[in-house]
Amino acid sequence: MNKKSVLVTGSSRGIGRACAIAFAKAGYHVFINCRQNIALLHSLQDEILSCGGTCTLLPGDVGDPSQVKSMFCQIEKETGGIDILVNNAGIAWFGLLTDMTDEDWSSLLQTNLSSVFYCCRAAIPHMVSVKCGRIINISSMWGTAGASCEAAYSATKSGIHGLTLAKELAPSNIQVNAIACGVIDTEMNARLNEEERAALAEEIPSGRFSSPEEVAELVLLLCSSPSYMTGQIIGMDGGFI
Repeated sequence: MNKKSVLVTGSSRGIGRACAIAFAKAGYHVFINCRQNIALLHSLQDEILSCGGTCTLLPGDVGDPSQVKSMFCQIEKETGGIDILVNNAGIAWFGLLTDMTDEDWSSLLQTNLSSVFYCCRAAIPHMVSVKCGRIINISSMWGTAGASCEAAYSATKSGIHGLTLAKELAPSNIQVNAIACGVIDTEMNARLNEEERAALAEEIPSGRFSSPEEVAELVLLLCSSPSYMTGQIIGMDGGFI
């Protein structure tokens, strides 16, 4: 396969779905992944094929190292390895820290942070061997500033910032950056009613939520940015922080 390839984790909806479609339209072969919403993943596959793109379904839990290993075995059979890794898989948890169970914490940590570690560990050897690659971590502004009733979520996103491995990988011509997203209009914010959405939009200097497609546009830009741009936590929050 002569096409460049990309793995987008958590790509059944939201930012991940928008990224997968954007990469497909840009001529990449896209490995699409989710843990549960397999029907949505098939729907995404249909959309990619309808626009002339190519993709491979990789259902699996990227918070499970054995499943990540299996996914990358399939990637290696098809393409030898990926050129770009977009670590997007993530879940939210809202509430008082004292109300959080051990199971809640473990699930949040595995999905949001351990998945980044497992996927990076699996993707890096090929990138190092060809002396080229890009890793983009989808994070949050709350990983920088922290948020009330989202302290555990914020901690996982801060961990992602620490896992932006630019200094380790720059000698191998691999660029690693993170996007600290603000309020994005995805299902993760579906808990907000119209009044709460309006109040939150007023707090954002830009006066609105961002769309997943805007984040995908920045992800694509980072894939063609100068190689000297690495190790950055790029805020995309409408001026919120």
